[in-house]
Amino acid sequence: MDHSKQEEDYGYHLFPTRNKDKHTKNSLSESLFTFNRKCQVMLKFAMETSPYAKLLLSAMKSSGCNVLNDRHFTCEDCDGTVSGGFDAASSQIVLCQNNIHQQSHMNRVVTHELIHAFDHCRAHVDWFNNYRHLACSEIRAANLSGDCTFSNEVARFNFGLKQHHQACVRGRALRSILAVRNISREEAEKIVDEVFDTCFNDHAPFGRIPHSKRDAQFAHREYENRNRYYANL
Repeated sequence: MDHSKQEEDYGYHLFPTRNKDKHTKNSLSESLFTFNRKCQVMLKFAMETSPYAKLLLSAMKSSGCNVLNDRHFTCEDCDGTVSGGFDAASSQIVLCQNNIHQQSHMNRVVTHELIHAFDHCRAHVDWFNNYRHLACSEIRAANLSGDCTFSNEVARFNFGLKQHHQACVRGRALRSILAVRNISREEAEKIVDEVFDTCFNDHAPFGRIPHSKRDAQFAHREYENRNRYYANL
């Protein structure tokens, strides 16, 4: 199951500026007036207003993992097939400035990648060698980030019947794994199946599946008030 670094680039080909040898700094004018500037503004808005992001940031802080915008987020040009990624080697979230053009999309990407960061913070995740760990976090991110809400699925022209949410989560987790690991679809499907039930039912730190912004707001409020009862005893 394990692959050597010569055989596996862990998805870094999707994020070309992760390769420091090829990285070139933008000019001042480019940084102020191009995708990078817009990406930074949308990131700031997401961090300040999204209940999904606010809950995850609070939970990570409680776990001893403070998230700093300048340190843990970076806006970069990426392959056209991805919107973001979590670089476990640097504990950094990559936001694809050339592929994220709407605030709602930014909010979802930030939430998705913060779930990976939360898992990285709270557990000993072996991202590079243990495919089950990777699959579990991808299942959780698809399930809890809003990726599979009814409105998003309708926008993709995906109309499902019974257990459509589960099917969406399974499919998105599978695609994410295949994008960043050099394994067969059959092997990836087997791994997702093995961990699906356990990881699908792990709703930390939300305590529920937030099917809407309203759900996320309630979850955030409950999280912030979780110790109030005991404080008054």
